[in-house]
Amino acid sequence: AALALDNGLARTPPMGWLHWERFLCGTDCAADPRRCVSEQLFVEMADRMAAEGWRDAGYEFICIDDCWMAPTRDKRGRLQADPKRFPGGIRKLADYVHSKGLKLGIYSDVGTKTCAGFPGSYNHYDLDAQTFASWGVDLLKFDGCNSDSLEQLAEGYRLMSLALNKTGRSIVYSCEWPFYLRPVQQPNYTEIKQYCNHWRNFYDVYDSWSSIKSILDWTALHQDTIVKIAGPGGWNDPDMALVIGNFGLSWDQSVTQMAMWAIMAAPLFMSNDLRHISPEAKWLLQNKEVIAINQDPLGKQGYQLSKDKNFQLWERPLSGRAYAVAVLNQQEIGGPQKFTFSLTFLGNGLACNPACSIQQVLPASRDWGVYSWISSLSVEVNPTGTVLLKV
Repeated sequence: AALALDNGLARTPPMGWLHWERFLCGTDCAADPRRCVSEQLFVEMADRMAAEGWRDAGYEFICIDDCWMAPTRDKRGRLQADPKRFPGGIRKLADYVHSKGLKLGIYSDVGTKTCAGFPGSYNHYDLDAQTFASWGVDLLKFDGCNSDSLEQLAEGYRLMSLALNKTGRSIVYSCEWPFYLRPVQQPNYTEIKQYCNHWRNFYDVYDSWSSIKSILDWTALHQDTIVKIAGPGGWNDPDMALVIGNFGLSWDQSVTQMAMWAIMAAPLFMSNDLRHISPEAKWLLQNKEVIAINQDPLGKQGYQLSKDKNFQLWERPLSGRAYAVAVLNQQEIGGPQKFTFSLTFLGNGLACNPACSIQQVLPASRDWGVYSWISSLSVEVNPTGTVLLKV
C-alpha cells in the first residue's frame, strides 16, 4: 500500500472549517439546537461555505470533530453516528456536502476511546477506514487519547494510514502523533511524514492571545527540527483552528494569527460560526494575498530570522524567488512601535540582491515600491499585531 507521502494529497496545506474550538462537544440539541454538534450544524455551514465565498477562497473541507458518534458501535462492530443528532447518517451528510462542491472530514482516535469518551478505533483500523470510505469521507482527523503505550500509539497511526490507502479512496490523513509523543520522546518527523498528511505538534488552540502567542513561541523554539520536514504532501499543524471571528482576539491579534499561519505553511481550518461573522473577519479570512502565501506551491515553511526585545522577524521562501516577511510586535502595552532592519537579512542576503519590490499584504494592502539590497526598512507595528510583506 502507498504511504501518505505518495497518496497525492495535501500538495498545499489543506483549508476548511472545523467544529472544534467554537462548538466543542455540544450534544444537547434540545436545549441549544444552534450550538449542537449535529447534522443541521454541518448542513448550515456547508450552505454558507458555498454561498458566501468561502469555498471559492479555497476552504474546501467541512470537518466533524469529536462527539459525533453514538456511544456504542453497531451490531456489526461499525462506528455509527448519534441517531438523534445525525438522523440521516454520515453518508447522507457527505452526499450533501459534496453537492455543494465541498469535502467532508471526520474524527476518530487511535486508542480505545476518543478524548470525549466515544468509541475509539483501536483494533478496528481496517473496519473504520472501510466505513469512512463507504460514507464518502475525504479527511480523517485521528486523535491520540487512550492509548496504552507509545508503541501502541505509533503502530495505530501506521496501521490507520495503510488502512485508509487500502480503501482506494483519497482520504487526507491528519495525525496528532507527535503531540502525544513529545512529553516522552522526540518525534521522528521523517517517519511521521511517511504516514501522515499533516501532524499536530502543540496544545489545542484557544480563543485567546496567550494561546496564539504560546504556539508561535513553541514553533520558533523548535523550528530547527520541524521546518525542514514540511512540504508538499505533509505539513506541520500548530493546531490548525483559526479562531478569527470569535470572541478572544483583538483585530491586531486576528491579523497576527492569519499572517503567521500563512508564514508557517499551516493547514487553515476555521473554527467559528459562519452564520454570524463580521465583515472584517470575513475579509481577513478570505484575503486572497494571504491565502496565496499559505498555499504557495514551493511548499516551504517559514521560520523566525531574529528576535529583538518584543519584535520578531520571520520569513518564508516563496516560488518565483519571492519571500513572505512578517514583523510581529509581541508588546502588550503602549502604542505602535517601529522596527528597522536591513534588507540584507532576507533570504540569506539574496532576497533583495540587487533590488526588490515590496508589497504590504496585512493589515492592509499597500505598495511600498522598490528598494536596493543595502536599504533598511522601517515598519510600524501595533501591539500584538503583525505587518505581513511580500518581497
